[in-house]
Formats: sequence, C-alpha cells, structure tokens
Amino acid sequence: MADEEKNEQEQPTAEETTEEQPVEAAADEVVVEGDAVVTDEDLEEDVEEEQTPRVKPEIPGADLEVDIVRDGEGDRPSYYSEDDDEAEASDDGDSEDLTQPIADASIDLAAAARYRATGKRKSAIARVSLRPGSGVYVVNGRTLEQHFPRAALQRTIRQPLETVGYETRIDVIASIQGGGVSAQAGALRHGISRALIEAAPTLRVELKRRGFLTRDPRVKERKKAGLKKARKRPQFSKR
Repeated sequence: MADEEKNEQEQPTAEETTEEQPVEAAADEVVVEGDAVVTDEDLEEDVEEEQTPRVKPEIPGADLEVDIVRDGEGDRPSYYSEDDDEAEASDDGDSEDLTQPIADASIDLAAAARYRATGKRKSAIARVSLRPGSGVYVVNGRTLEQHFPRAALQRTIRQPLETVGYETRIDVIASIQGGGVSAQAGALRHGISRALIEAAPTLRVELKRRGFLTRDPRVKERKKAGLKKARKRPQFSKR
C-alpha cells in the first residue's frame, strides 16, 4: 500500500502535463545566444542565405551608386558666389579665343615674297623660310609626314599658320640641325612664328599672347657629382 501511494504521488496529473507541454514547445522554438534571443525563423533565414550562391555581376561596380557630380549638375557649395561664376565664364571665353584664328591677319603674298627667321628649342636650330604657295612643308628636303611621323608633332608645327588662317596659302621651307624629334618640332614652330612677325608685324601682340613667340626654356638638367643622374641618388645602405 505504501508503494502504491508513492507511485501515485510521483505520477503527474493530467492538468500538470498539459501545463508543462507548451513550456517545452516554447523552449524548443527559442534559442538564447548570450543576451540575444534567436528564434527558429531567424535560423531558417540564415540557412537560406548561406545556400543561395552569390552571382558575380557582368560589369564590376555596375550596381554601385555614382557619387560624382558633373559640372553644372547639383547644387553649388555655399562658398560659391556670382563672382566665381563670372570668372569661370571669362576663363572659358579666353580659352575659346585662343583656339580661334586671328581675324585681322594680313600678310603680303607677293610672288617674290620671302620671310625668313630662326627658331630654337633645346639644342635644335631651325632656319625657316616662308613663301606664297599651297601649304606645303619641306623639312630637310623631305615632307612633313616623312620627317615627323607623329601626328602630335605635326599638329604642333601647323599651329602658327592655322592661327593666322594662312595654312593653305603659304609654303614652309625649313632646314633643321641638332636635337631630337620633339626638339626639332618645337624649333620649327618657333621659327615659323617668328617668320610670320617678319611678314606682318601687327601679329606680334596676338601671337605673343598665345605663346608662339616664347622659346621653350626647358632643357635636360645636368648630372651632379655623387648622383646617378641630375637628382637620382644611389641606394642608401646602412651597413
């Protein structure tokens, strides 16, 4: 009898079992990690994110947002003023004027007209002669394309005549000595510009403003004693 009474006391009643079941179910659904509470739904979402592979975009960075503001777009900073806008407009106007040909250029193109000058750049010396023609360049007995194959150098040489608007009415005969290809191109441009001054002195102010009459003073700096080149030093060794 005593054993039966003990078993009855140990076995839980139906009400106690029903009260304990929801608690166990809730305990299965909630996982505590430190101070945070993570549910089964969060765990399932993490698993799905891990399973989905990452797709590499065809163009790297195409999904990024552009944070660059182009000129004329967006709001100006607070420190900008109307004076700044006027200064920018005037600068743009000056740059456009430098690319435009000189309107009042007038050169005497008589049949026997010859205008000679000398141009220099580094160690190159160009003796230039201008005469009426159709815009042909003869450099050391060769054409401009043969002597200067690079298009950039050809554009540099043609700038003075294109500026005065006589690129198809004057022939250029030049003899160049010394220097490299780039130096010879600079010397030829300098010589053509000075020869135009001989043909029309009124062009001096405008050509000077555009920088055609200024000899480029840049030259290679001499080597220094104790250095490998002009400024390059030997590698330092502590021991």
